[in-house]
Amino acid sequence: MKPYNPYINAIARHRWKLPAVSWAAITLILLLAGGCKVSKDIALPVQALPATYRTASAPAADSSIALIPVQDFFTASDIRRLIDTALQRNNDLQLALENIEAAEALYSQARLGNVPQVNLNVTASTTRPSDNSLNGLSAGQFLKTTHIEDFNANLGLAWEADIWGKIRSQKLAARAAYLQTREARNAITTRVVAGVAEGYYGLLMTDAQLEIARKNVKLNDSTLRIIRLQFNSGQVTSLAVQQAEAQQLAAATLVPRLEQVRTLQENALSILTGQVPGPVERSGTLQAAGVADEFGTGLPAALLENRPDIRTAALALDEANARVGISKASMYPTLTISASGGVNSFKASNWFNVPAALFGVVSGGVTQPVFQRRQLKTAYELSKIEREKTVIRFRQAVLLAVGEVSDELVRVNKLKTEYELAEQRALKLQLAVRNAGLLFKNGMANYLEVITAQSALLQSELDLASIKTARLTAGVRLYRALGGGWK
Repeated sequence: MKPYNPYINAIARHRWKLPAVSWAAITLILLLAGGCKVSKDIALPVQALPATYRTASAPAADSSIALIPVQDFFTASDIRRLIDTALQRNNDLQLALENIEAAEALYSQARLGNVPQVNLNVTASTTRPSDNSLNGLSAGQFLKTTHIEDFNANLGLAWEADIWGKIRSQKLAARAAYLQTREARNAITTRVVAGVAEGYYGLLMTDAQLEIARKNVKLNDSTLRIIRLQFNSGQVTSLAVQQAEAQQLAAATLVPRLEQVRTLQENALSILTGQVPGPVERSGTLQAAGVADEFGTGLPAALLENRPDIRTAALALDEANARVGISKASMYPTLTISASGGVNSFKASNWFNVPAALFGVVSGGVTQPVFQRRQLKTAYELSKIEREKTVIRFRQAVLLAVGEVSDELVRVNKLKTEYELAEQRALKLQLAVRNAGLLFKNGMANYLEVITAQSALLQSELDLASIKTARLTAGVRLYRALGGGWK
């Protein structure tokens, strides 16, 4: 606060009285505030969506499996339990929650953009001016002292009229940014849910393959014993024994390899669920896991509502539109209205002597950037370029989403056919192994036919387990591609 001057205070007291025309002008401006929009928004390019998916028949609009809640889509109790644990303890989801809280705080702040700023100021000062200065002469003449004291307490108010929609655009930008963090969490949720399901099915496949490998080791042991007996009796050569031993070792080598894979899968699944790496409890088997033959996909337009990444891209365009509005409005004049009032006195004893100590000031100002116009125009042009890039990202997100759905539909359909053929092959090879064993024991088949049949059966059963797991994971990935897993 400047030192007290009776001439200045005398002038300030008259600033309360504004002409009626000025008040009318200010009122008109306030009525028009917020009614102007200086930029035009770009709409979502929804024409990028096809009418149907490439490999799907025309479905009903409400038939998408993305609308099925997670706990209803996955019926296995083990998967449900693992998913619940992951949703509560996964660290990526915890970070997403923190990002949401930060964006929510910024959005709450932006929502108060139209609220006037109010400040309380209380000051007390004493000044010893020069005796030859105007203040020194005034103090000696009027106050009969060499010191000038000033005691001031006031409330100040400042408000910017949102004539060009700048503050409104700031609110929209903050809201879009906040909602993007929520969609980012939804995207992480779908990834975690799908990852848990795929990891669980991978464990079931490893369990099944381990069982197949151990069974095959026992079968090879039995064959090796028979060949050794025949060698001892002179019916076969040492070459037959060596080949049978090599076959038995090949089957045995598969067991520790699969045990290693199982441990690695358990560790990965434990980390995904936010737990220390360790064994994963499970009661299900790959053989008991049910596989759906058909999945409802809905219309491609439903991806706009169901896929978090597309929803994020749409919100990014909303934010970009708002940023263009902010940069455009920054090029236009800014109207600011301020007012302050309180009590002021050059003596502490008269500080709160009302109404004599009361004072008030009301002022309005218009600020127009002049020398920064080129800088502001560049910022405006850059914001429009960023908006065009956002539109391109949205189109790309839509294309990738439609492509992912089409890819998974192909996998679902073709894996079904592949599994049926692999199942028939495994059944025929099981029969071939039994017949080869019987023929070998009766001297009607040689050891090479037995070893070949057993080797083919082992690979066939391992492939069958792998294909069934691929069918299960294809259904999970289709569920995620359609936008399921976060509702």
